[in-house]
Amino acid sequence: MHINKGKTIAQCLTDRTDYSKNPDKTKDGEYISAYECDPAIVDAQFLLSKRQYKAFTGREQKNDVIAYQIRQSFKPGEITPEEANKIGYELGMRWTKGRHAFIVATHIDKSHIHNHIIYNSTSLDCLRKFRDFRGSGLAVRKISDRLCLEHGLSIVENPKRGKKHYGKWLGDNRKPSFQDKLRSAIDAALAEKPADFEAFLQLIQTAGYEVKAGRHLAFRIVGQKKNTRLRSLGDGYAEQEIRAAIAGGKTHTPRKTKRPDKQPQGVNLLVDIQAKLQAGKGSSYERWAKVFNLKQMAQTLNFLTENNLLEYAELEEKAAAATARFNTLSAQIKAAETRMAEIGNLKSHIINYSKTREIYTAYRKAGYSKKFYEENASEILLHKAAKATFDVLPGKKIPTIKTLQAEYTTLLAEKKKAYSG
Repeated sequence: MHINKGKTIAQCLTDRTDYSKNPDKTKDGEYISAYECDPAIVDAQFLLSKRQYKAFTGREQKNDVIAYQIRQSFKPGEITPEEANKIGYELGMRWTKGRHAFIVATHIDKSHIHNHIIYNSTSLDCLRKFRDFRGSGLAVRKISDRLCLEHGLSIVENPKRGKKHYGKWLGDNRKPSFQDKLRSAIDAALAEKPADFEAFLQLIQTAGYEVKAGRHLAFRIVGQKKNTRLRSLGDGYAEQEIRAAIAGGKTHTPRKTKRPDKQPQGVNLLVDIQAKLQAGKGSSYERWAKVFNLKQMAQTLNFLTENNLLEYAELEEKAAAATARFNTLSAQIKAAETRMAEIGNLKSHIINYSKTREIYTAYRKAGYSKKFYEENASEILLHKAAKATFDVLPGKKIPTIKTLQAEYTTLLAEKKKAYSG
């Protein structure tokens, strides 16, 4: 997310976050979650962190990137808004590693539930910036796909980049366009065997369309802003082709969209040879695919034999045990990540408190002067935020940086061990 020309950073942050938090799209904010920030004032908090970054490091922001956004969409009818928001939060945590504040706004105004994940370009400790890298989009997609598979959701197995219109990308799941509806009306009218073109136009008008004569014949139905010309409907729907079909000189063939057979969900390690051949693959590919499938089946059989899993009941038991272990390790990893994020945030507050103590003492001695506050607002706000964090600690006892770092190192080792397990 860049700074728009003619706008301040504050205005840009407000515009972007307000769009994601739209109450009409998020059920009055019910489907919004956040990490290390308050959704109500997230724009102000992001802005404050950038001022702190300048104060702590003395560096000016060289580029115009103020935040980053991840859009995560799900297959229609496959997920609830609550689960979508939870997965979006997990994606935000795994991607930022708990180092950047973010919000997750789940939009439900479309048939496809989708998340807007906006994370601050400035880190929580206000000492670093997020650096985008080549291939970051692919890296985000891999994490998102893994999360979806963990929750039994569909993924796009072979995504293709392009500028295709969203309706076309949806394919058979999209709603019929005005062009689709007009084609259907034309198909129905021609099926009535009209005597001539005028009779055909009367049938179209009966179907609710307004006919506009001119250089190019066009139609419009209630709710449609622009006319649809016949020539835009594709082969078989041009005026001359329709006239020829009415006169009997040409057979009209309605356009039909081929609906692919619904594939069962699951993991398949074998190549669907017939499907690939129908897609245009040649005999060389067929020979390779047969050898590949034989190798995969052989490897599977060897694995089952070596691990004494030839009995289905035993295989099912092992699978259940593996699933339980996976869930346990996932819970451990999430708990470790949460605590590591808490430690990182607490360390930042301890450092900020130490750096701003003298300024706040001077502010208090100045009788909480408004002028002094305006001149040192960033430091004073940092000091207050740190103090508020310390006030909710158990016994209000502030741990040392050394103690927190030791705990962080232990948690990191446990997390790596859980991943390898």
